[in-house]
Amino acid sequence: MQRRWILPSSPDEAGIRLLSSELGIPAVVATLLAARGFSTSEEATLFLDPRLATLRPPEEIPGIRPAAERLINAVASGERITLYGDYDVDGVSSLTILCRYLRAAGGIVECFIPDRAAEGYGLSAAGVTRCLKETSPSLVVAVDCGTNSRAEAMHLRKAGCDLVILDHHEPDAENASGVCDALVNPKLGADFHYLCSAGIVFKLCHAMQKAHPVEGLDLREYLDLVAVGTVADIVPLLGENRILVRAGLRQLERSRWPGLHALLHVSGATSPYDPSDIGFKIGPRINAAGRLGSATEALSLLLTDRPEEAGRIAAHLDNQNRERQAVERDVTHQAEEWVGAHFDPERHASIVAGMRDWHQGVVGIVASRVSRRWHRPTLIIGFDGNGAGKGSGRSIEGLPLVEALGRCSGLLDAFGGHDMAAGLSLQESRLEELRERFEAATRELISEEDLVPRLHLDAELDLGLADEEWLGTQERLAPFGTSNAQPLLFSRGVSPSAPPKVLKEKHLRLELRSAGRRAQAIWFNASLDSLPRPPWDVAYTVNRNTWQGRDEAQIQIIAVRSSVADAA
Repeated sequence: MQRRWILPSSPDEAGIRLLSSELGIPAVVATLLAARGFSTSEEATLFLDPRLATLRPPEEIPGIRPAAERLINAVASGERITLYGDYDVDGVSSLTILCRYLRAAGGIVECFIPDRAAEGYGLSAAGVTRCLKETSPSLVVAVDCGTNSRAEAMHLRKAGCDLVILDHHEPDAENASGVCDALVNPKLGADFHYLCSAGIVFKLCHAMQKAHPVEGLDLREYLDLVAVGTVADIVPLLGENRILVRAGLRQLERSRWPGLHALLHVSGATSPYDPSDIGFKIGPRINAAGRLGSATEALSLLLTDRPEEAGRIAAHLDNQNRERQAVERDVTHQAEEWVGAHFDPERHASIVAGMRDWHQGVVGIVASRVSRRWHRPTLIIGFDGNGAGKGSGRSIEGLPLVEALGRCSGLLDAFGGHDMAAGLSLQESRLEELRERFEAATRELISEEDLVPRLHLDAELDLGLADEEWLGTQERLAPFGTSNAQPLLFSRGVSPSAPPKVLKEKHLRLELRSAGRRAQAIWFNASLDSLPRPPWDVAYTVNRNTWQGRDEAQIQIIAVRSSVADAA
């Protein structure tokens, strides 16, 4: 879909000059910092130099103190502790961190992950029943789930089992607080809302380590696992998330965990690592276990201390990931066929598609792809032979997905998640009614303008400055991810200095010229038909390209339009 270019607002020139002078950085970087809300050199310095020493006390998060006390007492008294987690990357990473910490402290700890198909997400009745039967705990710690599982918390209480909840999902008014020993969810407080479960578990371990230190244990060795969970869960890389991920990526270089080493090897990731290595290489292989099989295998990989076992499991997960990709391509193709036949971008504000035998393990990925392509909040649902469906939703800027689903709650068996991503259960007989109700909810919550995709540009740059020096400067703003995107730059009046070359029948390589300077660029998944008449305005990122031993800056084109005097 054609995107509307949104140029940055006029900067405070005096403030930019002052920030540039005080920090000794180029004016364009000072402009980027100001656009991200850093108006003083003190704020900008903390952002440019995120340090573990600036982490705030973990006890500031509601519920952490009683949770830490309950776990310390459970370890000291030799209780059987079961960690009940989710099957995605954040859930598996969080279980790994807490399990390793508690075992290092001397705890008797088992892990339990529900079966995605048979027991569903989180603290389900079926999952809790099997957990109690198989692990016989006196304390269950729900990780990355449980905030709104009031009925299941009462079930555990009646069974004589205590419950601590560590979660970051949106709380309902009727949440599980009051029927569990501790509920740790930053969204019940005023701050730390950006943390995922891996970050919350790390903060809890920090609180326990302060109150009752485990001799010889260095929490910094867990930061690579925190980074994996945080990046893969696509939470904002702001505040302490930025500190944890920056430090975690450095820790990944020297990780002590054989499972991470094995994943890096089978995925072909090379040092220095960045969030894309987690998002596109490590994360999908951990997720593949829970999507097509049992997430317990991925957990075993991260918990093993034996390199040989780690290598074997990682190789199997790599094969599962290839299988997952094939299933995902098939379901995506079918979903896109349905969209092409039923969706009209001029009339519809949402997409709700469901079909029998769509694999429930890939519906989230498919929803993400469809939503990005059509810029619509999207629900993709797979139904089994009995008509029971499980689906995933992905949203667009401006639409709080959980609120929209809440307006359809009478049709749903269950739902939950975040503003941008959610899960749901639905009977096939109610699919058409959900489509109508979700469309109405979307119309109530967003405007027509929200349905037009936007290209938010960060700064204008002379094309000749998109070089090695810029890369070095840009890296001070990293790591990049949600809410701290890689700078999207633009240059005006750009022309090709040679005919474009088509690579692999789907990419374009261009040599660009502007003000007498030339630069090489790549435009992925583009065609010659995408190119308007020059001169162009070009939107792009600048990336490091390593090829045949050479390391150089490369412009990656995001969009091109005919040059205009002013932005739309």
